[in-house]
Amino acid sequence: MKALVTGGGGYLGGALVRALLQRGAAVVTLQRGTYPWLERAGARVHHGDIVHPDTVRAASKGCDIIFHVAGKTGVWGAGAEYYRVNVAGTEAVINACLENCIPRLVYTSSPSVIFSGVDANGVDESVPYPRHYYNDYQYSKAIAERKILAANSASLATVALRPHLIWGPDDPHLIARLVQRARSGTLRLSNRDNLVDSTYIDNAVSAHLLAADCLAPGSACAGRVYFISNGEPVVLRTLINRILAALKLAPVTRTISPRSAYLAGIIFEAWYALLGIKREPLMTRFVARQLSCSHWYDISAARRELGYEPVVSIDAGLARLGSP
Repeated sequence: MKALVTGGGGYLGGALVRALLQRGAAVVTLQRGTYPWLERAGARVHHGDIVHPDTVRAASKGCDIIFHVAGKTGVWGAGAEYYRVNVAGTEAVINACLENCIPRLVYTSSPSVIFSGVDANGVDESVPYPRHYYNDYQYSKAIAERKILAANSASLATVALRPHLIWGPDDPHLIARLVQRARSGTLRLSNRDNLVDSTYIDNAVSAHLLAADCLAPGSACAGRVYFISNGEPVVLRTLINRILAALKLAPVTRTISPRSAYLAGIIFEAWYALLGIKREPLMTRFVARQLSCSHWYDISAARRELGYEPVVSIDAGLARLGSP
């Protein structure tokens, strides 16, 4: 198999590249940054912007499958940039599949596309997209996911995966942010016992490989979307403090009510927008709701149709997190 991984230098993309190479696949990566380890590992590297159709077409030429992992993340920033990367970039990938006769496309989506700011307890993929979103990341990812599913056809099989809160050793996103906020004393946790799902990095990679193995025009998973997680809902503050403990950091004991967090989000967003501050606010409405709402998902469809089963438990993942 010859596979293109967009965003191959990222956390999930990089782990997926390693797993594909271990399988004996020929791997091509496409990303804007320079990551020397990719070539050392055996991948063929293309540098370029995902929004340029010629770049994506050239990188994917001769491939059997594309794993579209690249995207603009975060909860604060210019809406036009989120649309450019997440929507226009996805359109470029779909068009490259069609022009290069690539029959399979696995897309990395997010549960954020259906998050409406209320508790989501064990919901499945039938939950509709909300009418309103808190930020342009959610909105752009929802548009991109719809385009991926609409592109499914007799010649191009597409599938979208929604892994939730990916973490693991050397995670530069979730865990790095938790550590930074904990050390600075700015991290506050909800006083609610809200349950959340998370996904250990190896499990997220496994889901992508299983989806690729099952995917073909007309297959059961073609044109479908799947929630992916460890299948172990945990009270959010418990999970965060267990992660901090694994890293030998003190637990966070200060809490904030959902109402206060949401009010702080409104104030910070307004202040940052007024002053044109580009860095992410200390609190946003979206983060406030994520901290105080339950968001865990029914992964039975992924188990049934992809053969997905988490291979690393939260306990095992935390042990790896704390290993030298």
